[in-house]
Amino acid sequence: MSVSSVKDVTSLPKPAASIQQNEAVREPSKGGGNYKGFVAGVFSGIAKLSVGHPFDTIKVRLQTSSKTQFSGPIDCVLQTLRKEGVNGIYKGATPPLLGWMCMDSVMLGSLTLYRRLLNEHVFQPLRARPSHPAVYLPDAERKKLPAVGHGIAGMFAGWTVSLIAAPVEHVKARLQIQYASDKTKRLYSGPVDCTRKLLKGHGVVGLWHGLSATLLFRTFFFCWWGSYDVLTRQLQERTNLSTPAVNFWAGGLSAQVFWITSYPSDVVKQRIMTDPLGPERKYARWRDAAKSVYRDGGWKGYWRGFVPCFLRAFPANAMALVAFEGVMRALN
Repeated sequence: MSVSSVKDVTSLPKPAASIQQNEAVREPSKGGGNYKGFVAGVFSGIAKLSVGHPFDTIKVRLQTSSKTQFSGPIDCVLQTLRKEGVNGIYKGATPPLLGWMCMDSVMLGSLTLYRRLLNEHVFQPLRARPSHPAVYLPDAERKKLPAVGHGIAGMFAGWTVSLIAAPVEHVKARLQIQYASDKTKRLYSGPVDCTRKLLKGHGVVGLWHGLSATLLFRTFFFCWWGSYDVLTRQLQERTNLSTPAVNFWAGGLSAQVFWITSYPSDVVKQRIMTDPLGPERKYARWRDAAKSVYRDGGWKGYWRGFVPCFLRAFPANAMALVAFEGVMRALN
């Protein structure tokens, strides 16, 4: 349901029941089952946060700190643990715990919906034309959503979830750059306090500060979900991996494709989200933040903090996709 089905491969025989189950998961949803993607997305969000938040904290701190504060990701981890304990690497986890459950529900639910709509109203009418190359494909293969369709659906889902992601990530980022171990010396006591102060001081616009940067960043979901479909097909055709194992490897590898293509835009987004909102604000526009990154660190500045992000991408998103696909199979 979540990704288009692959061909039966005679060189890799599978039991009929296994193939039927796999088809049910990867075929775009027929009307009435769209809620399943939203339900499965909740479990995806829980899995993603549990595995990935410590890596994310280190990434954000490296992205927003000076070179003199941390010499690299290992130094950042050691300083955080020494000064703030284990709680330090899970600082700001409450907003994304609730946020990722909601965000993955919206993202994966809308992804499932967009896949179905694109397949039914765009790609199937195109492929039905006598002049289209797909008319020579087997009927079952022709009816599947192509990889570019998965990419477009992913991009639309990324834009949709940005409306929720922007305030969640904004609050999370501001909490993550509070370095004081003494809570009384922190500007924000927690996510609720941070949200309240942002709304009181800057209104709704202040809470959604960085929305345009978030939309740009999530445009690269095209690369994530397009590559997820391609990798899933290849793994199922060329290996004997079980369905959860295919979900794990395809989910992890496609997430790394996404981060390789999108990381510079994420660095700029974090600069914007941690920028003071008062008269001392540094970046009036996205390009101002982009220029600041280059001015501070050259081209390497756009990749600062990439190592913990890259290390996080595989396990966090692999487990998230295993959870999502597993729940989808259970619901089917």
